[in-house]
Amino acid sequence: MTSPARILVVEDEPLIAMMLEDFLDMLGRTVAGTADSVAAAIALIEQGGIDAAILDVHLRGGEKSWPVADKLAAAGIPFVLATGGSGDMIEDTHRDRPVLSKPFTMDAVEKALNDLG
Repeated sequence: MTSPARILVVEDEPLIAMMLEDFLDMLGRTVAGTADSVAAAIALIEQGGIDAAILDVHLRGGEKSWPVADKLAAAGIPFVLATGGSGDMIEDTHRDRPVLSKPFTMDAVEKALNDLG
């Protein structure tokens, strides 16, 4: 299997989302969509065309991305959890998922995505 090419970005901080989009572009990946909430992310997943996702664990207003993670897992779409905190914040059902620690580097994003494929 090849490394995923079309990546969904779920991130509520616009500057971080733009940085991830830039990293993905420089890495030859396509941004399949960017969402800043659970509802927006689920709508994009339902549209299809996603090979993998980068999910910020904590979204605006205290919203958590676990429903998005559950939807991706059910669809068989691999994903990376992005967090600035410790692994203790990861729900038990997703503890086996790769974690991308903030602040992001392009090398870390590339490695995380390559490890999915």
